[in-house]
Amino acid sequence: MTSSVQQQREALGQRLREIRRTAGLTGRELARREGWHESKVSKIEYGKIKPSDLDLRAYCLHTGTDDQLPDLIATLRHLDAAYLEWRRILATGTRHRQHQSVKLEAGARQLRNWQPQVIPGLLQTADYAEAILRYGVAFYRIPDDVDAGVSKRMERQRVLYRRDHRFHFLIAEQALYTTVGDRDVMVGQLDRLYSILGMARVTLGIVPLMTEALAAVENFVMFDNRIVKVEGATAELTITQPREIAIYGQAFDILAGQSVTGNAARALIRRAIAARDSRLDADPTVAESCSPARLPRLDNL
Repeated sequence: MTSSVQQQREALGQRLREIRRTAGLTGRELARREGWHESKVSKIEYGKIKPSDLDLRAYCLHTGTDDQLPDLIATLRHLDAAYLEWRRILATGTRHRQHQSVKLEAGARQLRNWQPQVIPGLLQTADYAEAILRYGVAFYRIPDDVDAGVSKRMERQRVLYRRDHRFHFLIAEQALYTTVGDRDVMVGQLDRLYSILGMARVTLGIVPLMTEALAAVENFVMFDNRIVKVEGATAELTITQPREIAIYGQAFDILAGQSVTGNAARALIRRAIAARDSRLDADPTVAESCSPARLPRLDNL
């Protein structure tokens, strides 16, 4: 859980504590009336546990503040949305997640994306996207709707051609070598990256393999300066606190300063294709052995 999620939980707890104290109600008495363990009140009010809707209703009932309930529930809903487990997001398969991304990407004028391991979803070929989504289906044991998920991911890519949008993609050089699918899938994907380097409104930077780790951060996507999405192994985090968004912006600027673009990026892509072909020529059994991507990075989903 990020610090922003924890801070929001603590802020909600502090508000409940103030409501209770203003009503002249002790934590012990509130617990007694609700049949709670005495420690539950302090855990809620200090952000140790997240309250439920029923917990919020209990606070309002016993403090005579029913008028505050709708706002408290709205605050709790926002807190729920800031940390969503993949098992909830992907409960019906991969397509719904893609549909959410379509709306979010359409609403942002500037999108900045950093990916240290794989190619960003908006730049993926259909074959690469299919392999990524199949990894996700197997890893999270979710319904197999890969064909629909791939179709929706390809639909997402229409946003790259909107005149009012700007895109800055940064990938680590490692992403050129991490195997997704097989050799043919990878060569097709690398060819796609090569062509993207000439697209209007799209900047693609590659951070070379031996670059100093001045900003060793996880994959993230910034939508204007409003929202940052971070993909963990168990959950997707939504960052909205301006202070934390600024930190991600700083990290992106550092990585962008370390990246290469244009002809230098083309040279890295050509080198990755040549390296894969040379390994295959030397020993056909190594075609699948270039650091396979078995744990999906989900923009990816």
